[in-house]
Amino acid sequence: MIRDPKAARDERFADAYGRPRSLAERRVERDVFGTSAGVISYTTVEQADVLAGALRLGRGTRLLDVGAGVGWPGLYLAKKTGCRVMLTDVPVEAVLGARARARKRRMLPACSFAVASGTHLPFRHAMFDAVVHTDVL
Repeated sequence: MIRDPKAARDERFADAYGRPRSLAERRVERDVFGTSAGVISYTTVEQADVLAGALRLGRGTRLLDVGAGVGWPGLYLAKKTGCRVMLTDVPVEAVLGARARARKRRMLPACSFAVASGTHLPFRHAMFDAVVHTDVL
């Protein structure tokens, strides 16, 4: 039987996002990025800080994080700036992971979540003030 390459890719993403991070992975994050903010990408804390300034994020602004995975950098940006953030991704496991992180950090009031592809976003025009999509292919 020939497997659908898209289905196989989606399954790999679901597996990766569905498993908890190991102690070693958390230590690597701390050593490489200097934080435990949930960095699971190539975007550094410094780059996320540049995004916050360039996008003029702050209280009252609405940020859309497309391909948010388990919440980096959207959750970080919301916590740092006070903006509201909508986190979207295709794997349900990623969105559930982002929601769990937001809950653990007591950020749920500032966060919304949607299972959605960046190519078919279910939002009306001009609903957000800024958009980030770090590490999205």
